[in-house]
Amino acid sequence: MVSKLAGAFAALLLTAGAQAVAIPTAQAAPAKLPARAEILASMERMADWQLAHLDNISSYIPLARPSLSNPRDWQQATFWVALTNVADRSKSPRYRDAILAMGRAQNWQLGGRVFHADDHLIGWTWLWASRNGAGPEALAPMKARFEQILAAPPVSSLEFINPTSGDPECTIRWCWCDALFMAPPTLYALQKETGDKRYGDFAHKEYVAATDYLYDRSDHLYYRDSRFFTQRGAHGEKLYWSRGNGWVISGLARLIPVLDKKDPRRPYYIALYKQMAAKLLTLQRENGYWAPSLLGDLKTAQDESSGTGFFVHALAWGVKEGYLPRAQYMPAITKGWAALNRAIQPDGRLGWVQQVSYMPDAVAAADTQFYGVGAYLLAGSAVYDLADRK
Repeated sequence: MVSKLAGAFAALLLTAGAQAVAIPTAQAAPAKLPARAEILASMERMADWQLAHLDNISSYIPLARPSLSNPRDWQQATFWVALTNVADRSKSPRYRDAILAMGRAQNWQLGGRVFHADDHLIGWTWLWASRNGAGPEALAPMKARFEQILAAPPVSSLEFINPTSGDPECTIRWCWCDALFMAPPTLYALQKETGDKRYGDFAHKEYVAATDYLYDRSDHLYYRDSRFFTQRGAHGEKLYWSRGNGWVISGLARLIPVLDKKDPRRPYYIALYKQMAAKLLTLQRENGYWAPSLLGDLKTAQDESSGTGFFVHALAWGVKEGYLPRAQYMPAITKGWAALNRAIQPDGRLGWVQQVSYMPDAVAAADTQFYGVGAYLLAGSAVYDLADRK
């Protein structure tokens, strides 16, 4: 049944057809990516900056939420997930040591909400840690959490209705597109680690439900949640949030590699990935960034580095794996990586990161965030793997 569902939907995918503040300067695509040593050095500098700024967060992130100081919260967790990619490529043990120290300090726990996808993201880091010195104890709390979920899978509508307090009821499931970055890769990676197919079965069922609900098969983009089905931008365009779609396609670039080559669900994810990539290629701005609102006025949009980082990550990974034609996508990747590095501010922070939101919003040069740094490091790792290849 799974095979038929995945194959049928893959075929369907393959055949389906902010206020402006400045006019960006067009940037010619660099002839090629920098050398690997240069890319790695850039990643290490960015990782080191963030590691040096884990305290006094409110001094550089205005209106920082209290949860931002929690490494298991999705904002920080995105950085720690991406830091595993730096640790895998760097000769220095300092990144591995930082991850293991943080994990032990957190007792390898997930976030506090049982069903909420945001609180499952850090589990990806625990899986990496278990293979790099922490051992099986790093997985025990996560396995207990998912046993609790599998024993009573959540049932609710995916309609996103704001409550008077607390989380919307639908967030016990994946009713917002960001969730597709947060939870599914962790579940599939846990399946690969343990051989327990229940994790993948649950993930696929919920992924398909979220996609059926939020994915626009004419535009090949995701609505952030159901509140945006009928909302329109300043020029009557549909509102597709850059970072929201970045979460999805970057999540696919993390999810697909942990699927077994013979997994019957694999064609579903690859087809979805290719379709999104083709659409996103047409939406990159001349200066290398993607706009906060993907269908907005690309000539007058603000720069935004978090969505751009996730897109560069996904596209570079796809070219390396042979899913995307190199000649067609390399100009976008090289231009996007150059744009990300122009976003680095004189003090070393990554700027132009739209703050916590659920829709396109204003952004400034000094704005930074853990998840923006995470997007940069994910992009860097994929670009590093792609560089110097003939």
